[in-house]
Amino acid sequence: MNTFATALQAAPAAAGSGMSMWIMLALIFVIMWLFMIRPQRKQQKELEQFRAGLKKGDKIVTIGGIYGTVDSISDKYVVVRVDGDVKLRIDKAAIQKDSSADAQQK
Repeated sequence: MNTFATALQAAPAAAGSGMSMWIMLALIFVIMWLFMIRPQRKQQKELEQFRAGLKKGDKIVTIGGIYGTVDSISDKYVVVRVDGDVKLRIDKAAIQKDSSADAQQK
């Protein structure tokens, strides 16, 4: 009889600990979303808006570190003037940031 009573007392504690585990997992997911996923999506959205708003004469930096000035724009690529008459055709996805802000800081 004692073992049966002990088993009945232990059962609610086991059910409660399972619920608290799920609450903790949900809390961890929410924290990860707030501090990791959400800021990354925001940064990616800003980069897409920057690429969509490019115009002739903008100074840019590519992912590979090439500095240049936008010469012409297409749907999928951008022609960048690098030095003198040197022009490179670069995919829009390879454009990383605006370099005009870097030049103003120096």
